[in-house]
Amino acid sequence: MTMFPRRIVCLTEETVETLYALHAEDLIVGISGFVVRPPRARKEKPLVSTYLDARFDEIMALEPDVVIAWSDLQADMCAELIRRGVEVLCFNHRTVGGILSMIARLGAFVGMADAAEAYAATLKEHVDAAADRGKQRTRHPRVYFEEWYDPLITGIAWVSELIELCGGIDVFAENRIHQGAKERILADPLEPVRRDPDIMIASWCGKMFRPERVRARPGWDAFRPAVSGQMYDIHSAIILQPGPAVLTDGIEAIERIYDTWERT
Repeated sequence: MTMFPRRIVCLTEETVETLYALHAEDLIVGISGFVVRPPRARKEKPLVSTYLDARFDEIMALEPDVVIAWSDLQADMCAELIRRGVEVLCFNHRTVGGILSMIARLGAFVGMADAAEAYAATLKEHVDAAADRGKQRTRHPRVYFEEWYDPLITGIAWVSELIELCGGIDVFAENRIHQGAKERILADPLEPVRRDPDIMIASWCGKMFRPERVRARPGWDAFRPAVSGQMYDIHSAIILQPGPAVLTDGIEAIERIYDTWERT
């Protein structure tokens, strides 16, 4: 009898990426169809769920020791799996510190505490270095981040933190206290225009960003990023998954956007 799980189903990407980074990919027996990092995972592991729905019979056939989920968004799936007798571990982190904590706790859960803590420490060094570079910027762009377009949703906590950590100003920073997306819906669709950001960064949760759709919004003629061309897309697999990618590729993407803006 082993103390640690040996057959794991991951319903979101961040735990898959973390286990692969720890060289513990052999523990994974099933993943979400939304997993794209690392790319090899989709070739090696059965796809058993979307983000909000799961093929429960297929999961049960994999005989998992544990299913790992994330947040209230997956609460219904977790409840059904629990009713079927499956152990479920559901993370609910939404901050940069929470991402680092998740990595350390996941590593401990699978018996790789030392490796996970070392990995988290390396990521923390990357975050701290980005923060130092952010403080050294002579110009600090005002940034509007849009995670969905109908209705407009903004202010997800870890993205808001990274916008500021990299040297920008999140024009909707007050929204990051809200965990749920419904609480971060903008009541007035013209409010982003009034807040007059320098840059718009979009990540439409798996949908391709369409700048022309932004320009066509009623009353958005004076939206400064649309006029100046300072509208950018960061793929949701990089920025909307609260895992390692945010702290590596996510930071680098934000810094490139700021560098481009500074050169204009």
